[in-house]
Amino acid sequence: MVKSIRDTTILNNGVHMPWFGLGVYKAKAGKEVENAVHHAIELGYRSIDTAALYENEASVGQAVRSSGLKREEIFLTTKVWNTDQGFENTLRAFETSRKKLNVDYVDLYLIHWPGRDKFKDTWRALEKLYREKYIRAIGVSNFDVHHLQTLAEDAEFTPAVNQVEYHPRLTQKAVHQYCKEQKIQLEAWGPLMRGRILDHPLLVELAAKYGKTPAQIVLRWDLDTEVVTIPKSVHRDRLEENANVFDFTLSQADIERIRDLNQDERTGFDPNEFLF
Repeated sequence: MVKSIRDTTILNNGVHMPWFGLGVYKAKAGKEVENAVHHAIELGYRSIDTAALYENEASVGQAVRSSGLKREEIFLTTKVWNTDQGFENTLRAFETSRKKLNVDYVDLYLIHWPGRDKFKDTWRALEKLYREKYIRAIGVSNFDVHHLQTLAEDAEFTPAVNQVEYHPRLTQKAVHQYCKEQKIQLEAWGPLMRGRILDHPLLVELAAKYGKTPAQIVLRWDLDTEVVTIPKSVHRDRLEENANVFDFTLSQADIERIRDLNQDERTGFDPNEFLF
């Protein structure tokens, strides 16, 4: 059971990754994202998830450096974007991200989307960087089961993480099961469905039952289903609310009731259709 914001899952290569972190998608570079990271760190967050696409890596790096914490106390994730896929392109893209973050290494580097036909070459680049210790753990994002199976045909290393859209309307049952079998940690992006699910009667009911907010019910559900979660916010009060999920757990019956809300409904792209 996850009892603290500092609790970690142990990835398949032995690296410890926090169960709970901050996502900074669409957080504006500069003061907005820097303040969000500072607030999060003050509240106990130790995992920050960014990406080349977000165009805020430099600001995230600045916020981490000015936090007063040692580099090894923060778990930093970033991702290679589709237009930079391929072996040599990925090596260059990683170095660009590393320099923007102004760090010697990245804790987790992900292939942002499987795309059309380059993710195997991209993965070879991640494996090279992992062997050279520029990355502590390598993984993927938005990979379906068949993408993971295709990757496994030639991969030296199994992905440590698969970060996917995951929320009560999209429970990714097949992906979740496959990842468990292969010891790939599932991680949720968009865990609150961009706010669209928070007025659902079941979540409102459970919020009253547990003395929490609907958002806290969903985030606790992530943790209780063994999914790493990285809710995004730039507001201190919301960051604090999101992190106040470690003093309760959901009953198994309530976990299943939330899981039964699944409708395979996405707020983002379908990885089988997002092909470029």
